[in-house]
Amino acid sequence: MSVNINELFSSVKIESLKGMSDVEINNIHFDSRKVEEGDLFVACRGTVSDGHKYIASVEEKGVKVVVCEELPEVTNSEITYIIVEDSLTVLSELAHNYYGKPTHDIQLVGVTGTNGKTTIATLLYRLFKKLGYKVGLLSTVRNYVDEKEIAATHTTPDPLQLNALLADMVAEGCEFCFMEVSSHAIDQKRIGALQFKGGIFTNITHDHLDYHKTFDAYLKVKKRFFDDLGKTSFAITNADDKNGKLMLQNTKAHKFLYSSRSFADFRCKILEKHFTGMLMEIDGVETWTNFIGDFNAHNLLAVYAAARLLNQEKEEVLRGISELTSVDGRFESIISPEGIMAIVDYAHTPDALKNVLETIEALRTRNEHVITVVGCGGDRDKTKRPTMAKISANLSDKVILTSDNPRSEEPDQIILDMKEGVDASDLRKVLAITDRKEAIRTACMLAQKGDIILVAGKGHEDYQEIKGVKHHFDDKEVIQEIFKL
Repeated sequence: MSVNINELFSSVKIESLKGMSDVEINNIHFDSRKVEEGDLFVACRGTVSDGHKYIASVEEKGVKVVVCEELPEVTNSEITYIIVEDSLTVLSELAHNYYGKPTHDIQLVGVTGTNGKTTIATLLYRLFKKLGYKVGLLSTVRNYVDEKEIAATHTTPDPLQLNALLADMVAEGCEFCFMEVSSHAIDQKRIGALQFKGGIFTNITHDHLDYHKTFDAYLKVKKRFFDDLGKTSFAITNADDKNGKLMLQNTKAHKFLYSSRSFADFRCKILEKHFTGMLMEIDGVETWTNFIGDFNAHNLLAVYAAARLLNQEKEEVLRGISELTSVDGRFESIISPEGIMAIVDYAHTPDALKNVLETIEALRTRNEHVITVVGCGGDRDKTKRPTMAKISANLSDKVILTSDNPRSEEPDQIILDMKEGVDASDLRKVLAITDRKEAIRTACMLAQKGDIILVAGKGHEDYQEIKGVKHHFDDKEVIQEIFKL
């Protein structure tokens, strides 16, 4: 798709321009390997490499325009150089402009927080499908352009992929899009130019400190999403999270609270809990749901609040919520012919793991044993490893520490890091089995009728990353094979 740079930069602030301003370009890239003749290249300073280092190589490929924060020492008279203050911000703006400003034609709602993003975004997508709309979804598990499924490689795609997907949704006639917004995406300005109809905050706990370094920095990045919402948007926050109200402190959007414990615009209460679901009171109406756990009560309430603020009828929303089922890898249960229950959950943070184990604890009759299989990812926040092992040992009868995605690290070392958090009195409960399949098999062998096995950490993922290679591995498949289902 050819476009003139005058049109492309019409709303973009630039510092200076060297070369011709009336230039047609074919495509936009920030990855030098993808550049072709006639393209525009944006040199971005990333966490791994600096795009300015590759300007010479894209010039050799016949690039027409280079966007950069500083001119190369040697310039080419046939190339237009556009100097900007921040290439990452400009990349988002150019991507939005190039794809026809798609968020002006679709109601986009972003969901951010540590836990619950995938569940809320996916349930909103499913609910609005039930309500008869064409809808888009951008999530960790998968992306949808209405009915068409597109593989998800990141929680939030890069600005070019993101705007291309949104443009496809607009072309397909989608009226709404529900999107997970990761802290990385906010920090790296991938969502910079997007116009959000609304934002939802779930909660914030210990995560991604390998990237953000401190909890305060992580908190501020999440808050920035709400700070940037416009006056015509809505902002919904979880009043039961101690940082929930902080998120809305400086937003220009219309503010709303949801809570299961205190006064709020949207309220719920759990009336009955069962392993098959829970009876809730949502906005004063009793509603059966196919979900369990206090964390899912908050997720469903956030879904309800967003749907109501998107002008959907109360009765239709509650009816739709009562028909929704769990999201892949989120408290998914599998029962063996012998009556052993295995639960697969994506819980990979201390708070998420604690929520799942406390939910199991609240439902068990104390005759069952709880066996937890858990690991921690390599090349990620190491500080949460001992905490996750400690939580598992405190809330389980038996724990098997194993591999998650070790990536470039040694799996045995990750397990040793985890084991350091286990209280001396709980060490007798803990086994270490590096091979994840063997760990799950051992848990199934130890379990008896009525026992509950929690396999935590990977959820929907169908791979295990070891030394840079992704091998097929699916917790649910392994359990079904062992259970002979």
